[in-house]
Amino acid sequence: MSRPGKNREIVIGLWAILWIVTAWLLYPLVAVDTVDITNIKSYIYRSAAGITIMIILFGKAVFDLLFSGFLSRKPPVFLTIMLTLYTLAIGSGIILMIVRIMVVFLGNRKTGPIG
Repeated sequence: MSRPGKNREIVIGLWAILWIVTAWLLYPLVAVDTVDITNIKSYIYRSAAGITIMIILFGKAVFDLLFSGFLSRKPPVFLTIMLTLYTLAIGSGIILMIVRIMVVFLGNRKTGPIG
């Protein structure tokens, strides 16, 4: 016999694991000063995978934000506010990471070839 809240705990655990993997993928962009320039190509691919996951999470958040009103008559105001802030945070993170990739790529392009 399973508990009713067991599925919710599994979903929360999977979301936490997904965010940990995303943070690991994007870490080279956060600590760009410690990145070894000789392996820049692998860092670019790794960062692109992290940004792809963030774009998927952003799409899900926007979908939840826009279509939550259609699923129920009136979504809670607190949920709507928190989901809006979450969507803005993910969108800002995506923009920040893309800018960081451009800075690393253009900075490396001036110093020499990639790879």
